[in-house]
Amino acid sequence: MRFYIPPQTYSLDRRLFLRGATQCAALSLLPRFLEPRSTRTSQIPESLVSKIRDQLLAMINEERALASVPPVSIDELANRVATAHALDMAQKNFASHWGSDGFKPYQRYSFAGGTHATEENISSANNTWSMRPAALKQDVAYLHVRLYSEAAPNDGHRKTILSPYNTHVGFGIAVQELRLRVVELFVARHLEIAELKRQAKPGAKLDFSGRVITPEHKLVQIEVLYEPLPVPPELSWLRTIRPYSLPEDAITLRLRLPKPSRYFDGSSGVIESDGRNFRTKIPLFRSEPGIYTIICWVRKGSEKAFIATEVCVKAE
Repeated sequence: MRFYIPPQTYSLDRRLFLRGATQCAALSLLPRFLEPRSTRTSQIPESLVSKIRDQLLAMINEERALASVPPVSIDELANRVATAHALDMAQKNFASHWGSDGFKPYQRYSFAGGTHATEENISSANNTWSMRPAALKQDVAYLHVRLYSEAAPNDGHRKTILSPYNTHVGFGIAVQELRLRVVELFVARHLEIAELKRQAKPGAKLDFSGRVITPEHKLVQIEVLYEPLPVPPELSWLRTIRPYSLPEDAITLRLRLPKPSRYFDGSSGVIESDGRNFRTKIPLFRSEPGIYTIICWVRKGSEKAFIATEVCVKAE
């Protein structure tokens, strides 16, 4: 059996200086979104998938307990999104954070209805030697242990598993023609987001509001990121190891300051907040079609801020 584990791909770039918030005030249920592709053609029975998920969750929470970080719970939407991606990779014989449609992890989760920030680990094994339940459980456990056992400085997967900001996780496990693909999609639930349009015209301004779930967290700022519409890649491209990251084309929205206070650039801020609830207008600032990702930065006390939302809007 040949194992392949791609590198950690959640980019910890310039946004490490502030790490943001996840979801905004749940004032109403989110509307229907694009459901992940059917996973019924996987060669693994759903009953076995459920047992493997239980095994992975137990392993992860034991590892997190050793690191003195809170346990994670299952996120059913993440399960569905991760499973659809695992099946896509198994059927088309590739291993990548990009799907065959060109979408990245946070885009898949958001357009399926999610609003929280995510981090994705993927791993794969080709020529899986047995479809017996015990063998598959052993193979999946081995792949996870490889991720957890990484050593610094190349320990991005391990950091994702042990991140104190992550609160939930979903697992995708699929096999096609002895190709095993495993996706661990971690989710950070710290904000609740009110219903938001996921399609708009370039240049539009969208109402965006939410609420911090726990009082000890505070919204720091919001960034609006732009990237072109995804294009389905060639299979040869998907079979090449590469990380993914959030786009760099961005604008920053700050909390409104009380008069006569001003920021260093002379602005007074545009986000209305009472310390827990917040609202603002999100400008889709480019004239061409693309995907905008709304990320909220959240901080607990004097700790480093972190990303808590990755809400995607398609503009065309």
